[in-house]
Amino acid sequence: MDRMHFGRKYIRLKRPITMRIDVRSMMITVIFLITITLIALFALMFGTLQLSIAEVFSALIGELTGFKRTVVFEWRLPRILAAIFFGAGLAVSGAIFQSITRNPLASPDILGFTAGSYTGALIVMLVMGSMSFPAIATGALVGGFVTAVLIYLFAFRKGIQSFRLIIVGIAISTVLSSFNSILLLQSEAEVALTAGAWGVGSLNEVTWNHVLPAILIVWVFLLFAFIMNRPLREMELGKDVSKSHGVPFERTQRILIFIAVALTATATAVMGPVAFVALAAPQIALRMTKAATSLAPTATVGAFVLLSADVLAQHFIPGIILPVGVLTLSIGGLYLVWLLFYQARSAL
Repeated sequence: MDRMHFGRKYIRLKRPITMRIDVRSMMITVIFLITITLIALFALMFGTLQLSIAEVFSALIGELTGFKRTVVFEWRLPRILAAIFFGAGLAVSGAIFQSITRNPLASPDILGFTAGSYTGALIVMLVMGSMSFPAIATGALVGGFVTAVLIYLFAFRKGIQSFRLIIVGIAISTVLSSFNSILLLQSEAEVALTAGAWGVGSLNEVTWNHVLPAILIVWVFLLFAFIMNRPLREMELGKDVSKSHGVPFERTQRILIFIAVALTATATAVMGPVAFVALAAPQIALRMTKAATSLAPTATVGAFVLLSADVLAQHFIPGIILPVGVLTLSIGGLYLVWLLFYQARSAL
């Protein structure tokens, strides 16, 4: 390993592949990974049934059987892994959109992709009358990608401009939100209540059958995103500069948008729309690393935010398990107000 100094500390690896690692970003990533592990252990141990750390490990390796193993392996572990992977996916998706638009307010929930997934799920539940998980998840995936295509087509004019993408995304999000409200108001109360609860975003009912395929999909697209991290950072310098560095700007932009939409749609298909994780996590990582967009710390921050919010939602009110979306919406709303105030003050 050789050390390189450009105002920041870097480690240059020559084997097995040549790469340069920012020391500060690596340390923050490791710290968050350790924190996530500790929170996950807490979530496995505590709940209505409290277990020791020895019982948790025995259940995970298959030595402990019976009801306690069911609690750990079948009920708590899928929820924890879903929070970790979906939080990472949402954070990386938000980082991609914020880098492409060069705007900290750009995220899947602001731009309308989350609303599109919710519309697809509502059409399945309220129009088609199906309440099965595979049908709802498929509807959410289709809704998210159809919305992405619409936004791209309306925003495209000799390329994608960040301001136009944001304006078109907000406009389509507003239209879809109104359409979703109409669907809910015209439906029977019981069905509308179920659909509305899904729209808050929750991990309360997840099982291995729901989570495992989605985790695999998120994992694959996270790998694709990490591979595209260098072109993403080049694109932050602008279209002309990135092209001069050999980055095919338009094609790279389309690939990154597809990856970001896939991450958001997959997570939303399982747990419903969870707001503000994609908005806040990239900015938190950016301020902690004090560097250009790096997806590894961003992913760990997103996993930490969603997992912490879900654990807090389970223990915030004794005897009541809140949907995680309620907590992220409440905290995220305060964060959005602060971010808008910070942006306005910086512009003065």
